[in-house]
Amino acid sequence: MLFPRLWPTLILLLFLLCLWLPSLDARQVEMLKDQNFWDQATRFFLLQDISVQIVVLGSTLIGISCGLIGSYVVTRKLSLFGDTLSHAVLPGIAVGFLWAGSKDNLALLIGATGAGFLGVSSLTFLQKYTRVRQDSALGIVLSGFYAVGICLLTRIQKMEFGNQAGLDSFLFGQASALCVEDLWGIGGALLVISLFILVAYKKLLITGFDLSFSRSIGIPADGLQYALWLLLAFCVITSLQIVGVILASALLIIPAVTASLLVKRMNAYLLVSAFLGACAGLGGSFLSFLGKGLPTGPLIVLVSAGIFISVLCLRPRTGIATQWFFSRKNSLRIQRENTLKAIYQVLEKNNFENQTIPTQALMTKRGIDRIECEFEIQQLVQAELATKGSPDHSPALPGQSILSLTPRGWEYACKIVRNHRLWELYLTNEANYAPDHVHEDAEKIEHVLGEDTIRQLERILSNPKKDPHGKLIPSLTDMELGGVPKT
Repeated sequence: MLFPRLWPTLILLLFLLCLWLPSLDARQVEMLKDQNFWDQATRFFLLQDISVQIVVLGSTLIGISCGLIGSYVVTRKLSLFGDTLSHAVLPGIAVGFLWAGSKDNLALLIGATGAGFLGVSSLTFLQKYTRVRQDSALGIVLSGFYAVGICLLTRIQKMEFGNQAGLDSFLFGQASALCVEDLWGIGGALLVISLFILVAYKKLLITGFDLSFSRSIGIPADGLQYALWLLLAFCVITSLQIVGVILASALLIIPAVTASLLVKRMNAYLLVSAFLGACAGLGGSFLSFLGKGLPTGPLIVLVSAGIFISVLCLRPRTGIATQWFFSRKNSLRIQRENTLKAIYQVLEKNNFENQTIPTQALMTKRGIDRIECEFEIQQLVQAELATKGSPDHSPALPGQSILSLTPRGWEYACKIVRNHRLWELYLTNEANYAPDHVHEDAEKIEHVLGEDTIRQLERILSNPKKDPHGKLIPSLTDMELGGVPKT
């Protein structure tokens, strides 16, 4: 399958990229007030600054990690679980700071991991040994742990050594504070997540599809679920420095939901979700670089949300904008066909003595005002289905325009009338409809009947000449040669 073949190569490339990243130069990105957009963009994508390299690599790796683990969060309907874990690790960060007496990354990581483990254990306990529903248990753990974390952070701020030393960055994220040591933690999280998915891919697929069946064939479904929760907690912990506690769940959910709109197979779903997460990380870093002070974490989430909205609107066949476009296109087609049918009926009422009709006659037949009539005529003229003449060409009709069908327009009009009258006759003869009850149904079906269906109707009805009301049905000769229907 695609995923098992490609993913080890991607992991190796990312690992080599982490090794390539220099760690000696610690200078920050200079303010680029005197540079234009293209100079700044060039400087960003050429990765000329070490701080840019760190932020870009960290954001991209976090996007990939969240995209991968988020795929299972979304498919297993655990979206609120990710939000719960992101809030549950906050007290662990505070405890880690109290333990070390400073903002020591290792202590903070240990504290956050312990809080995440405690949060997962609390959820497991509430679900297994109480009657509390899962959504309620998630809400309890989320609010409870987050409240404890806020209280601890407030307490730390008032201590002598407190001066939070940037602990508030874990609430909202601060990508500019990333260092190379943080990248090793982010890369390690991605490596563990990737290896777990690679090894347990089939088992995760089976347990996610049918939990009872997976247990019946000996797959440790509960163990896999618990391991997935721990990896989710690990992913959330490593992403806090960039997107913060509040927005961590957004980066888990949005790329995965976006990928679900594009692909259906799980292997492609994982790759697309990881790719979209990486694009969000890169795009958010780029906008933050251009914005000179705009926060990277929220911008990453905004880019991810922008990608989601774009896919939702523009995806083929089912996108909102795509559906609107085709719906609008179909409405205009039906409108043109109704106008052509009305022109044919006006000509038929005059026994086809003239090849032109005044616009007033079309307005009366269609039951529309002059503005709507002019719009419909314009659509026909633009499609080369009709031509519009000036009043001077018809002295008998002063002040009115005249309209005539082109050969292609005549053929099109005959087809619509033939579809309508054949369907009316079919309903009357084969479905025993009353002749005065078939018009409304034929008005709808005439626009969707294909040539194969029409040929079949003609065979069933033995190539009829007239409809149930005694009106002539245009023949193929009438359409191809532009002739007048004859008895």
